[in-house]
Amino acid sequence: MPVSRRLLLASPALLAAPAVQAQPAPRVRVQLDWAFQAPNAFALVARERGFFREAGVEAVVSAGQGSGAVPPAIASGTADMGYADLNPAIRFLAQNPDSGLVAVAILHDRSPLCAIVRADGPVRTPKDLEGRRLAAPEFDAGRQLFPAFAKAAGVDASKVNFISVTPALREPMLVRREADGVTGFVTTSALALKGIGLDHPQQRVMMYYDHGLDLFGGAILTTRRFIQANPEAVRRATAALVRGFRETLRDEAGMMAVLRQVDPLTDAALETERHRMNLARVIMTDNVRQNGISNVDMARLQRGITAVEEAYGLPARVQAAQMYDAAFLPPAADRRI
Repeated sequence: MPVSRRLLLASPALLAAPAVQAQPAPRVRVQLDWAFQAPNAFALVARERGFFREAGVEAVVSAGQGSGAVPPAIASGTADMGYADLNPAIRFLAQNPDSGLVAVAILHDRSPLCAIVRADGPVRTPKDLEGRRLAAPEFDAGRQLFPAFAKAAGVDASKVNFISVTPALREPMLVRREADGVTGFVTTSALALKGIGLDHPQQRVMMYYDHGLDLFGGAILTTRRFIQANPEAVRRATAALVRGFRETLRDEAGMMAVLRQVDPLTDAALETERHRMNLARVIMTDNVRQNGISNVDMARLQRGITAVEEAYGLPARVQAAQMYDAAFLPPAADRRI
């Protein structure tokens, strides 16, 4: 009797073993743009509600320190995918064309970028920012895209002075009148100012999109290199993240429960207000109501890319099809709101 047959007869368990062992779920490291808050809670919802697991992927979700820090983290390989404002990603790709940075979903149909000043101060229009001091971290997307905003709004950006501060010091600088304004996301800075005594009526908010800079906002990012090596992981992770995003819009209370589970110190009232502001100012456009999430007008995207490149004096090298790849999106029916 051949040896192999004797071994099989002596080991009934080998006969019962499946021919192919189940493969472990691919692991994806997801880098968020900021501390865990309502606008990025969709990734936590996807994790805590088991959406990643059901999609067949294992995800590690990490908080961040600004949208501008996400592209280099992905490009360097310290993260596999990320969520951040699209526009610093455009700048990064223009400056680092070999990085292969790409968006696989665009979740915010408008940009939350803004400049905020005191309502009782001398700055009433963007032009009044000339000669003033704005406080922001260096990685802040509002600061990075300020030249594009300035160009669209007719502001001489060279006459605006930025004070580099940590995120925690940005809004207090304005409250203490140590800065004339701040840049950032409206969903971050407007509420942070309210929390330290400068309520909404005391703020003058200049949304970048109200002054000629028609940009998309938050996007799911990765690199062509990671896609090539892990196409199915990208598809699954994107589907789970989009599902989590839709769930936050459908179930506000459920999203808040997840945030408080992850961080028991979460201020539910504050995050609920942040969520609703995000809905009103960034997410719920006519395009999204009619066509769902990540229905991208490529001509509009190209105009935004051009605005970013021109604002930074960069070569016109990034094409919309290079920056955005819709091939990994879930079906349109799964992106309806």
